[in-house]
Amino acid sequence: MSRVIRAAVFQTAWTGDKESMIQAHEQAARDAAAQGAQVLCFQELFYGPYFCQVQDPAFYEYAEQIPEGPIVRRFQALAKELRLVLVLPMYEEEQPGVLYNTAAVIDADGSYLGKYRKTHIPQVRGFWEKFYFRPGNSGWPVFDTAVGKVGVYICYDRHFPEGWRALGLAGAEIVFNPSATSRGLSGYLWQLEQPAAAVANEYFVGAINRVGVEEYGDNDFYGTSYFVDPEAQFVGEVASDKEPELVVRDLDLAKLREVRDRWQFYRDRAPGAYGPLTAP
Repeated sequence: MSRVIRAAVFQTAWTGDKESMIQAHEQAARDAAAQGAQVLCFQELFYGPYFCQVQDPAFYEYAEQIPEGPIVRRFQALAKELRLVLVLPMYEEEQPGVLYNTAAVIDADGSYLGKYRKTHIPQVRGFWEKFYFRPGNSGWPVFDTAVGKVGVYICYDRHFPEGWRALGLAGAEIVFNPSATSRGLSGYLWQLEQPAAAVANEYFVGAINRVGVEEYGDNDFYGTSYFVDPEAQFVGEVASDKEPELVVRDLDLAKLREVRDRWQFYRDRAPGAYGPLTAP
């Protein structure tokens, strides 16, 4: 039996200031809801620039507590108004000096469901993330939302299969991967890794990437956000590689049962053989 949800992701360019960036995302939420979307995920660090191109403590001011901070509260009210599940990738301050790259998950009634903290933190030219973030300690939670079971993985996480599998074992039906990914070495992986993860773990993936070049570096973020199903088929067209775009797609979650009945990847795991993989 069909079980269709309408899901959305929003890619955009840095507007130049925090408030206008927030307003752009509020408008995207309204536009998504007007198109019938029931769940929407924004891009990594959605209300700011991708400041990790430089190492400057001035950007610590973008961090706020989750869920007590004003941005979560603001979008809780909007989620309730629009009856829309929201995934908010943010800069989190747990306490002064303890900072994470985090996604807050808000249900369609405006309630705060919890957060995922990015586990794998890069430290390479143009992506100086260890200057800003501690490795996440949240595990890989799956959130029971109004549209089903939602998981989150963030950007660089996608290169590591363990979290993808943990989300699947915890029952995720759709996993969002908000990102800030630029043209260069990782380009060929963008439309390879996430479809492969969808197949190996038998769920839908929503991949979100910002667009444009920002004033803090020469990273050229190439958008091309998309949804992919558990057979590695793109759901509709892939988004622009240059322009802001709201991507809204219908996902039939009944397909998960069909695929999982066909391929018994969870049944046929061999966890007793994986010991060496957990060695430091």
